[in-house]
Amino acid sequence: MLEKNYMKLEFISKSSNESFARVVVAAFASQLDPTIEELSDIKTAVSEAVTNAIIHGYEYGEGMVTVEATLEKDKIEIVVEDMGRGIEDVDKAMEPFYTSKPDLERSGMGFTVMETFMDELKVESKVGQGTKITMIKKFKSLSDRE
Repeated sequence: MLEKNYMKLEFISKSSNESFARVVVAAFASQLDPTIEELSDIKTAVSEAVTNAIIHGYEYGEGMVTVEATLEKDKIEIVVEDMGRGIEDVDKAMEPFYTSKPDLERSGMGFTVMETFMDELKVESKVGQGTKITMIKKFKSLSDRE
């Protein structure tokens, strides 16, 4: 059984890299033998976090997005971080349907989606310094599967 494993991925904040990030994290998570549904949840949450970093973090230019993942026993911890503009009011940003970009037809559901598909979600942000999203997903143990 895998005790602990870690990966780190850095890429430029281009929307074309969002699908790359989600596939890499899903492939890494597959070492724990998750269900198809659990992998889908991870892909969806990573997509939302990376898209937020690209669209909101680096609104007026490009920067680096870092994705780290740690596998440990029955869970994965995923951290998506940017050094972009940051979030002024994290609580407000996490409200369903709140969007700072209504002109881009953003639904304002990114954090809600992350909360729905992951077991834990933590958002840390400082204006002018960036945002760090930490997500944890717990997997059913192999013995619990039928």
